[in-house]
Amino acid sequence: MADNPWRNTIGIFWIFLRLGLTSFGGPVAHLGFFREEFVRRRQWLREESYADLVALCQFLPGPASSQVGYAVGLMRGGVPGGLAAWLGFTLPSAVLMIAFAYGVVTFGELESAGWLRGLKIAAVAVVASAVWGMAVQLCPDRQRVSLALLAAMVVLAWPGSLTQILVIVVGGAVGWLLYRGTATGGSFDDYPRLPSRRSGVICLVAFFSLLAGLPLLAALTTSPLLEVFTGFYRSGSLVFGGGHVVLPLLQAEVVTSGWIGDDHFLAGYGAAQAVPGPLFTFAAYLGAAMTVGPGGWLGGLWAVVAIFLPSLLLVQGVLPFWAKLSRIPLAQAALRGTNAAVVGLLLAALYDPVWSKGIQEPADFIIGLAAFGLLHFWKTAPWLVVALATAAGALLLG
Repeated sequence: MADNPWRNTIGIFWIFLRLGLTSFGGPVAHLGFFREEFVRRRQWLREESYADLVALCQFLPGPASSQVGYAVGLMRGGVPGGLAAWLGFTLPSAVLMIAFAYGVVTFGELESAGWLRGLKIAAVAVVASAVWGMAVQLCPDRQRVSLALLAAMVVLAWPGSLTQILVIVVGGAVGWLLYRGTATGGSFDDYPRLPSRRSGVICLVAFFSLLAGLPLLAALTTSPLLEVFTGFYRSGSLVFGGGHVVLPLLQAEVVTSGWIGDDHFLAGYGAAQAVPGPLFTFAAYLGAAMTVGPGGWLGGLWAVVAIFLPSLLLVQGVLPFWAKLSRIPLAQAALRGTNAAVVGLLLAALYDPVWSKGIQEPADFIIGLAAFGLLHFWKTAPWLVVALATAAGALLLG
């Protein structure tokens, strides 16, 4: 841990800002970028601890990749480190979405753009490398390999966030049955700098109090600011399964209520596919473009804070209890199965949507193979692999 806490916080911010500028491809690709950066390159976390963190954030509502990033910053630099990690990872896409709402940035026909195809191909390489590396570490025997493959099959056969949660629960139960006699505790021993249980309770109370109290307060005051904050906070609190699942909730909040037209809503969603970072920053576009609330850049920031706040409160609230639980040997036995199930979830996501959206023809596969080789075997920095794949896409696929 750095001696100067401010220097440590600023360092965390710059690391996540770079990730926020280069992490294309959706939440699964983001988790791959995080693993490359914090498990393989910087060694801030062990493979097992990282997988446990991913499993926890799969359970919680909200954007899993942003929650993992916040938790990494939290364990590295306390609450300032967590906020720095969230701000750095979120800022680039939020700024771009607000700019798009102003009409400063104009996106053309994105689906056929060569540079965008290159970005999707880079995401394939990142996720493939993450699945390979995590499988080697977390599935060292036939039982866990089988569990990961079965988890992938189930998720592909019955897609949905509830299926993912069920697979993780079943994986934990299988792990408890298979390894309860051999497991030892200590998964979150990497960093003792975790939130206290007292602060965890405070954050959980705040989460549920805001979820229940904001609608009442908005109804009593009829304040547009509170009305907007309530709608986005509720959307961020109730979504399981990541960014794309929040879209129907947001549509119900902002389109049905007449805050924004359906055409403008869909235009913003299309732009959100072309920016790096979390898809939840779609809220920045909506807050800036809506006719209710402050609008403009202030409305965009207001909406972003509202939609991300519940997920940050949940991570801060649950993490100290999850970390304590992970040190119990019987819980570690269950986590062995859970980690194998997480590998299966990533394997399923590698096929759909990452591979199915990124690899369309032999030229895509050629670029993808080169990107995977650079990333996995030559240990090239992920941001450079993304830049090279983007350039190759623009030159060869445009």
